[in-house]
Amino acid sequence: MEILSPVKLRDNIMRIAIISLIFTLFTAGCSVQKLAVNVTSGIFGYGIEAIYAEPDLGLAETAVGSNLKLLEGFHLAEPKNEKILFYLTQGFAAYALAFHEESDPERASLFYLRARDYGYKLLEKRGAFKNGVPQTEEAFKAAIAKMDKDDLGALFWTAFAWGGWVNLNRDDAQAVFDLGVVKAMMNRVLELDEGYFFGAAHLFFGSISGSIPRMLGGDPEKAREHFERAIALSGGKFLVTDVYMARYYAATTLNEELFDETLQKVLDAPMDINPGYELMTSLAKRQAASLKAQRDEIF
Repeated sequence: MEILSPVKLRDNIMRIAIISLIFTLFTAGCSVQKLAVNVTSGIFGYGIEAIYAEPDLGLAETAVGSNLKLLEGFHLAEPKNEKILFYLTQGFAAYALAFHEESDPERASLFYLRARDYGYKLLEKRGAFKNGVPQTEEAFKAAIAKMDKDDLGALFWTAFAWGGWVNLNRDDAQAVFDLGVVKAMMNRVLELDEGYFFGAAHLFFGSISGSIPRMLGGDPEKAREHFERAIALSGGKFLVTDVYMARYYAATTLNEELFDETLQKVLDAPMDINPGYELMTSLAKRQAASLKAQRDEIF
């Protein structure tokens, strides 16, 4: 029997180890793949924080788009991963709002629908929707009523995406029908935690109440109450709310003084007014400048 030198012995051990590792990867591929996706999806949480903190809208748009496609690839590899479904729901909804709603509403609508559909898949992971997304408004509302604080993220971002699509497609009969369900979802968010994501459920109701004519159920003063409550809950730091109050309350009630004061507040605010959410501050400033440029048309 040949006596191996220490070097040859080491090489043989390494070779055996590598062959064993390859064999393990092939025979336990699904488990390894799942582990890799789970670890990577956790890292994406930090990536999303970095994007929210990015003040440059152009850089953020490029980063969000590429990361969303990467996340969709991970979703294909591990379709049951709830973190990935949450990031896709939140990500596509925010992508539509921040980068396409004003410039390309049709494209924004498609992204909102994609976000909503991922939201559906996320909801189906929750106990209230374990039998699937209900097909009737009554059954949908019954399921929503069973949701608790653990379901808050899935509930809010699905409603946010769905509401974004409804807002851009008000002439569509389906949107009119869907609005009742979206309102029920946002009402449940208010019941569970009205301060979630800077009181954005109040922002939603303020926008709806302020943009719909009185004869169809709109209520400008109710809109103002919701906007002011959202501003209070965020400590006045989430400036998107101020822009929406100018657009959906001050403009619709022809309150020029409030319109000017609100938009100027946004434009004068420091970029670090809401640390960690500089992206939303940049978005608010861009929207405020755009709305201010339309002042003569509005009044």
